[in-house]
Amino acid sequence: MGEQAIGAVPPHKIRIRSVGLADVKAALREGWKDFARHPLFGLFFGGIYALGGLFIVVMLSFYHQPWMIIPIAIGFPLIGPFVAVGLYEVSRRDESGLPITWRGILAEVFQQRERQLSWMAFVVLFVFWVWIYQVRLLLALFLGFKISASLPVFVEVVTTTPEGLLFLAVGSIVGAVIATALFSVTVISMPLLLDRDIDFVTAMITSVRAVVENPVAMLGFGVIVAAAAILAMVPLFAGLLVALPVLGHATWHLYRRVVALD
Repeated sequence: MGEQAIGAVPPHKIRIRSVGLADVKAALREGWKDFARHPLFGLFFGGIYALGGLFIVVMLSFYHQPWMIIPIAIGFPLIGPFVAVGLYEVSRRDESGLPITWRGILAEVFQQRERQLSWMAFVVLFVFWVWIYQVRLLLALFLGFKISASLPVFVEVVTTTPEGLLFLAVGSIVGAVIATALFSVTVISMPLLLDRDIDFVTAMITSVRAVVENPVAMLGFGVIVAAAAILAMVPLFAGLLVALPVLGHATWHLYRRVVALD
C-alpha cells in the first residue's frame, strides 16, 4: 500500500470515545487549518464536486427536467463523504508526517476501488437514488399534472399551492430521515475504512454507534455539514470549492477524536 501503513483491526478492538460540541468546534478549526496548509488539494477535490453539480444541472436543463434541479441539489450533499476521501488522505498524511504529493494522494484514492471503501460507494449511490425516486413518487402523488418543465413555474406551484406545500412538508421529513440515516452510516465509516483494514459492515456499525453514543455532537456536526453544503451550492456550486475541503478535513479530525483503536 505504498507509504500507507494500514493494520487490520478486529471489531472488538474498536472503542467509541465520548465527544461533545467542543470537539466538533475543534475538528472544524483543524479542518480549516488543513485546508489552509494544503489549499490546492482542497480546491481540486472541491472543484470535482462543484463541477459534478453543474454537470447535473446542465443535463437536467438539456433534457427539459429543470424541476428536478432542486431535489437533486438538496440530495447532492449525500455523496459528499465519498468525494472527500482524498481529503481524508491529505489529513491522515499531514497528521502522520508522511509526504503529501499528488501522486501519493491520487494513487491512494484509486487504490480504494480494491478495498472495502469501494462498497461504501454503492451504499452512498444507492441511497442517493432512493432519494431521487422517492422525490419523483411524492411529486406524482401530490402534484400530478401540475409538474412544469419550467423551474420558475415549478417553484411557484410548490410554494403557493396547498398540494405544493404538502409536498414540501412530506418531502422534507422523508429527506431528513434519509439524510440522517446515510450520515450515521458514513460519517465515521469512510475515514475508518481509509485508515484501517476493516470490513465495510463493521465500519458502518461503528459509525452508527458513534452517532448513537454521541447524538448531540454527531448530529450537530451533521446539521453543520448539511447547512454549509446547501449554502455553498447557492452561488452555482462555487462555495463547494471551500466548503467541501474544510468539512472533509474536519470529518477526519472528528473521526480521530471519536474512534479509539486498541
